Amino acid sequence: MAKVKVKTHSGTKKRFKLTKNGKVKYQHTNKRHRLTQKDTKRKRIARNAGVCDETNVATIKKLMPYA
Repeated sequence: MAKVKVKTHSGTKKRFKLTKNGKVKYQHTNKRHRLTQKDTKRKRIARNAGVCDETNVATIKKLMPYA
């Protein structure tokens, strides 16, 4: 019997990327608008990419099966 294709979650594929070692990375929030009133430290921390916790990795990989 043929394998059933699984639909990729479009919101997940926009927000997350897989690294070479299988970790899931994402971009921090709060860097789009109204930046003048946000603290410099908050903006600096949001600049760097984050790595998802191991407890959420399986769920995210299930939502984007062909990535």
